[in-house]
Amino acid sequence: MFAAERRQLILEMVRANGAVSLRELARVVQTSEVTVRRDVRALEAEGLLDRRHGGAVLPGGFTRESGFPQKSHLATAEKTAIADLAAGLVQEGEAIVVGAGTTTQELARRLARVPGLTVVTNSLLVAQALAHANRVEVVMTGGTLRGSNYALVGSGAEQSLQGLRVSKAFLSGSGLTAERGLSTSNMLSASVDRALVQAAAEVVVLADHTKLGTDTMFQTVPTDVITRLVTDEPPVHDDRAATELQALADQGVQIAVAGAAGSPGGDHMPARQQRRDVPLPGQRRGQVPAPGLRTATVLGADQPAAAERGRVADLRRR
Repeated sequence: MFAAERRQLILEMVRANGAVSLRELARVVQTSEVTVRRDVRALEAEGLLDRRHGGAVLPGGFTRESGFPQKSHLATAEKTAIADLAAGLVQEGEAIVVGAGTTTQELARRLARVPGLTVVTNSLLVAQALAHANRVEVVMTGGTLRGSNYALVGSGAEQSLQGLRVSKAFLSGSGLTAERGLSTSNMLSASVDRALVQAAAEVVVLADHTKLGTDTMFQTVPTDVITRLVTDEPPVHDDRAATELQALADQGVQIAVAGAAGSPGGDHMPARQQRRDVPLPGQRRGQVPAPGLRTATVLGADQPAAAERGRVADLRRR
């Protein structure tokens, strides 16, 4: 494929999806991430798109929201790894809320195996994933169906959450920064997500590395309200994503990073992605990690930035 053809295809993907990772672009155009990064720089110089941490977005600073068909094909391996790790946070007999999104849908598929679980959700996709789980009770909010992401929104959804109290809320969004926290591109979705957060004692954000450093229009969860972030390991060259992770950790967010190449549960990874337990800086006082959570930044053994970001005394290799 000639450079002009590659760049046209890259531009069409970004216009169709709003935001696309370099990894995904490289896979589609069948070339290296180094070549794709060069193409993205050239397109940015022409004002046709903007570069973001590990990807490209529509120009103008704020990404538009993609529909479910587009989102479902983006960062699929990363979402699977994140869902595997996040499922370890949920205990038998708990009551939780799960928001709308393709990553939370992946989580729901794994929650079907947790006995005695009660899941409150505004997502038809989450409810569908749990529909045949005999030992899981699913509670749907009211509201108006938003077809682009199969979620119930509006005053009906928000009112149905009043007076609710659960242990954890699992949410995803369009962007995550240390400065503003989690954000999304749709006002109605943001409003329901805020109601979900108010119902939970702990807030767990599920976001792959392409969302780190991306800021969108409507804030849903401020950084100081986020208890934990479950994400995937950024590419070695993506220093900005690593910097964003460190900034979130410095503000007290517990961070669990899953290796996308690992098997379900993240228990087996290539040598480059061996898991380490690293107490992150900035952990909130008195906050005890839930059983089953690996509150650690999982970094490749050969990453030069690991020593800088660790700044810890006790490092135990599993």
